[in-house]
Amino acid sequence: MFGADKGNIDAQDQRLQGKGLRIALVQARFNADITDALAQACKQELLVLGVAERDIHHLTVPGALEVPVALQALAERAKYDALIALGCIIRGETYHFELVANESGAGVTRIALDYQIPIANAILTTEDLAQAQARQIDKGRDAARVAVEMANLLESI
Repeated sequence: MFGADKGNIDAQDQRLQGKGLRIALVQARFNADITDALAQACKQELLVLGVAERDIHHLTVPGALEVPVALQALAERAKYDALIALGCIIRGETYHFELVANESGAGVTRIALDYQIPIANAILTTEDLAQAQARQIDKGRDAARVAVEMANLLESI
């Protein structure tokens, strides 16, 4: 039992090995305090996982609806092992929240499927600023882990 547990830990470590991976982040500038924190946490975690700083490409776009367009341009270049979408959509008083959340999410998924490239979607959709602030660091780190793990998985298939 003890050896099996250690094997699982080692297997997980391999899945999260970022050495040699090239990863691009696309960050929406809308709600910049949140998205800057997301990006910082994400980049820091990529470095911890072994991704070289020179292999992390960081772009910014105006808002969450523009993220899929930039992801598509990056995917077409076929230079990256994984992509990361970063943004923050906070519910307001109008239907606009649902539109932006649904369309940006669908766009990110479509790019991943069309180009067969892993995309970690860390576009936060929250009810208020406090929820966004509570999630900004953990979701940035999570996005880095997802990108590295999925890049390694697709490489092994």
